[in-house]
Amino acid sequence: MSNPYAALQISDFRRFVSARLCITLAIQMQAVIVGWQVYEITHDPLSLGLIGLAEAIPAIGVSLYAGHVADIVERKKIILWTVAALLVCSTSLLCFTFGVGELLSRFGALPIYSVIFISGFARGFLSPANFSFMPQLVPRELYGNAITWNSTIWEAGAVAGPMFGGLIYGFFGIQAAYSIDVLLTLAAFGFYFSIERKPIPPATEADDVVEKIKSGLRFVFSNEMILAAISLDLFAVLFGGAVALLPVFAKDILSVGEVGLGFLRAAPSIGAIGMALYITHHPIRKRMGRILLWCVAGFGLTMIGFGLSTNFWLSMAMLVLSGVFDCVSVIVRSSLIHLLTPENMKGRVSAVNSIFIGSSNEIGAFESGAAAKLMGVVTSVVFGGFMTLVVVGVTATRAKRLRRLHSLE
Repeated sequence: MSNPYAALQISDFRRFVSARLCITLAIQMQAVIVGWQVYEITHDPLSLGLIGLAEAIPAIGVSLYAGHVADIVERKKIILWTVAALLVCSTSLLCFTFGVGELLSRFGALPIYSVIFISGFARGFLSPANFSFMPQLVPRELYGNAITWNSTIWEAGAVAGPMFGGLIYGFFGIQAAYSIDVLLTLAAFGFYFSIERKPIPPATEADDVVEKIKSGLRFVFSNEMILAAISLDLFAVLFGGAVALLPVFAKDILSVGEVGLGFLRAAPSIGAIGMALYITHHPIRKRMGRILLWCVAGFGLTMIGFGLSTNFWLSMAMLVLSGVFDCVSVIVRSSLIHLLTPENMKGRVSAVNSIFIGSSNEIGAFESGAAAKLMGVVTSVVFGGFMTLVVVGVTATRAKRLRRLHSLE
């Protein structure tokens, strides 16, 4: 049996996942704090969706160019600059709290949206650089193990971040919560800085920026396996995500306050980290395509259950299960992209993946907010769950190669 801890024995990979843990904690804490703060100011569920839209617009706008940059510029350098930009954004949000009586009462949530908009540019460059930097830290035979550990560490941050954000905000106030956010971002910068420099991958034949970006797009859209996997996640997240509306559920439906919101935000990742640890020791080796489709369907069903629930513990259980199902999709999709994509195209392909998946979280947040405004909060979540089931059915019918995928070997 292969060593399940092999990737963690490589020092640079340990530093990388430590940095990812810190930056994920910071981002997830910030999401809880900003969501609660904006809803307190506006009392409007649509305003929660606008947070996601403010971040998605710049992230999508720069993604393809950012992927090109990640293939021609030293990836560590890109990561350091983007984390530094996120540090400035976190510090700005902290500074707003010291003049909250003047600034936010005068301009409402606009200053917060402005900072989130700027951070969207940084995250647009960070995602493809991070994705393509990781394979440079481990040998190819350890890709699967490294991807699973990377997902596990990310999920650990996604578990702890919302809980810490909600607990610190609830017990110590908004300034303490934003201060921890700043310190975690600074720690992430330190870990990334300590990783040894890695060479830039050999360039492709095309010299023109537009042609390089087009070649990345052609690669994705000509590869049925990759295209089907990321399309499945795109629409599942777009329609099935209820995370953006959790402040409404926490305050108006379940009545559990900031602390309860932290637990609700953490619940999907509690399930995901458990599944990721299981997959680390028991990798998926058979019927991967069918397992992927069933798990996305399971995700849709849990969203329907969550939307209909008025009990905090039942809602927590539905969200935990949603994380279990979602984790499988993340690991299968990441493994497909890493193994099927040439090294000198990983930045561009991961940029397309970011547009499909990463930004779909933010666009999905806007869709959830808009749908909640039109249909009501509960109806919009249930509708999204049903739409996820429809997407699975269409994908299973049209993407036969993905459905028949047995093993990555």
